[in-house]
Amino acid sequence: MAGATAATPMDIDAAAPPPRAAAKGKAPLSATPGGRAAPWVEKYRPQSLGDVAAHRDIVDTIDRLTNENRLPHLLLYGPPGTGKTSTILAVARKLYGSQYGNMILELNASDERGIDVVRQQIQDFASARSLSFGAKQSVKMVLLDEADAMTKDAQFALRRVIEKHTRSTRFALICNHVNKIIPALQSRCTRFRFAPLDGTHVRERLKHIIQSEGLDVDDGGLTALVRLSNGDMRKALNILQSTHMASKQITEEAVYLCTGNPMPKDIEQIAYWLLNESFSTSFKCISDMKMRKGLALVDIIREVTMFVFKIQMPSDVRIKLINDLADIEYRLSFACNDKLQLGALISTFTGARTAMVAAAH
Repeated sequence: MAGATAATPMDIDAAAPPPRAAAKGKAPLSATPGGRAAPWVEKYRPQSLGDVAAHRDIVDTIDRLTNENRLPHLLLYGPPGTGKTSTILAVARKLYGSQYGNMILELNASDERGIDVVRQQIQDFASARSLSFGAKQSVKMVLLDEADAMTKDAQFALRRVIEKHTRSTRFALICNHVNKIIPALQSRCTRFRFAPLDGTHVRERLKHIIQSEGLDVDDGGLTALVRLSNGDMRKALNILQSTHMASKQITEEAVYLCTGNPMPKDIEQIAYWLLNESFSTSFKCISDMKMRKGLALVDIIREVTMFVFKIQMPSDVRIKLINDLADIEYRLSFACNDKLQLGALISTFTGARTAMVAAAH
């Protein structure tokens, strides 16, 4: 981490007003007015640092820096849906309370963020005197969400703005790919990586929301939600809400049907055909299942690849099989013919079976 110790103390109002119930359209946890219409990703967005589901070490560090008035410039990076934006917004609510709207400039990837925006909008906001009604003058915050979408010229211009206005403004950069942020900006910020959420944290948060909404979810449905989310809390909530709209009872089958992902038992059946049946039989059976259940071949290949890691086979056969499956998935990303690629999938497994039989003798 760079910059945490070198950060200058922040001047923050001694008695900040209590946070507003909702700011910038973010509804609180106990939102009742219009709560049914609101997407659950916004309705259940954490409003304070204590509500953030995971990354307690990062959250506690930022909380301590905030309490000591020594918050540095921040660079939060990691996959989507891991709590980066929620953490920064919670910090801003804690710092500014009811003056949240006046003290923060929030820019997203949807806004124009070329060099002109940095030179005008951000420069003007950072250089303007903050509207503070306390005894001391508060520092402002510039929040740049999806900062990796900024042009290189804009990032170089931002470097100088950060240096010039460090006493009055803190910059928080949020991105998915830290390698797209120029080294000069990275060295001026304290970096925190938000890893994909652990399954237990996703499960706990989902249980809280299920209880709040009074949903009927069985264990299989909850396990399927956690599995399909892949550590993305936003994705888990969207799947939960869409499945709830489609089905009163949220079961494993309802979740997989709603998302269009192949069910584990279907993958086991497909793997059985690939490992035991002839080419023509496998092709006919898999084609029929694809047509009947509306499965995408790319989803089948991703799930079959995970299945290949679980079954026992010689390491050289497994390596060749995984390599061939990767090639097929790559070709499918360029919209190649599905039937040809299904034939390639079956022929790959046929070759692997022949190699396993040869290795056994």
